[in-house]
Amino acid sequence: MSNDGIRLIVGLGNPGAQYEATRHNVGFWFVESLARSAGVDFRPESRFHGELCRCVIGGRDLRLLKPSTYMNHSGRSVAAVARYFDIPLECILIAHDELDLPVGAVRLKQGGGHAGHNGLRDSISALGGRDFWRLRIGIDHPGDRSLVTGYVLGRPSGSDRQAIDDALFETERALDDLLLGRFQQVMNRLHAGR
Repeated sequence: MSNDGIRLIVGLGNPGAQYEATRHNVGFWFVESLARSAGVDFRPESRFHGELCRCVIGGRDLRLLKPSTYMNHSGRSVAAVARYFDIPLECILIAHDELDLPVGAVRLKQGGGHAGHNGLRDSISALGGRDFWRLRIGIDHPGDRSLVTGYVLGRPSGSDRQAIDDALFETERALDDLLLGRFQQVMNRLHAGR
């Protein structure tokens, strides 16, 4: 594991009002919350195929990204930002919805496959590697593979949304450790939850 901290946090999701409150957009929810807390606003950046903002937290430079390419082409945006700012894979955190975790559970891991997640699949391809960090935000599974598309593009119940928001808030409290590369402390904290 790298001792370098996170310099880019990407939230995966789909642009547009019709997707805003859907489970597939929990990555967007996370980076939007971070931006609000830091008092910064996202700005459309056509050269990065997304919306980007910069904040300084604890003296460390951090960029937040929301790709505007739709989920299946997220890698184009992630790779453009990583290349432009010369950010190595191990300093990138991609936040995304995770069907294989219960609602409200959050897990941090480095590397691995895409587990069928098209946003991760495209990011791995565009970045040319898998050693970036992933923030896996649990949305639960509908129980049948044929129901997945409708489920991820649907809205969570009020109680599920609250559980996700609570988990994202807890993750946000670990931001300093993420920026400093104290990944084991973050994992201990988040994985002790659900």
